[in-house]
Amino acid sequence: MGVWAKPASGEKKTGPNPTDRGKSGTKKSLAVEGAGGPLGVVIAGANVPDVQLLEQTLEAIVIDRPEVTQEEPQHLCLDKGYDQPLGHKVVAQTDYTPHIRPLKEKEEDLPLKDQRQPAWRWVVERTLAWLQKCRGILIRYDKKEKNYLGLIQLACALLWFRRLDRLCVLR
Repeated sequence: MGVWAKPASGEKKTGPNPTDRGKSGTKKSLAVEGAGGPLGVVIAGANVPDVQLLEQTLEAIVIDRPEVTQEEPQHLCLDKGYDQPLGHKVVAQTDYTPHIRPLKEKEEDLPLKDQRQPAWRWVVERTLAWLQKCRGILIRYDKKEKNYLGLIQLACALLWFRRLDRLCVLR
């Protein structure tokens, strides 16, 4: 199997983690809405590049998208890891307005940062941190990937329930 080949469906969703001395690990690819609510999640081995999971992650979104219009486009913000031909090809197949950070951008080319609005990547990282607070997800004890993915999806539903509960109390 080549470096960019997709794993077969029967393979385990674990792989050597490049940042943890090659220990076996699992990567979570997450799609969130603007405020950080999880919309879709997939898992793969820790050694799978993020760009290979983009199409699966977009397909894993569990709610129906509203109609895309000129007045209300839907944006897809991606970091530098997706600035590859495969990432651009997957985004071109959708009707999202892409915002992919260029891979070779220089610091002086960047506009001045607005301190009121955090980086969009921070929203995804915050949601992943919320998911990591669930002990069943923090360390993967499940051998079957379906069970582990089910726990992650349950944690995502719990995040939505807590947000809904908070919104109902505020009214």
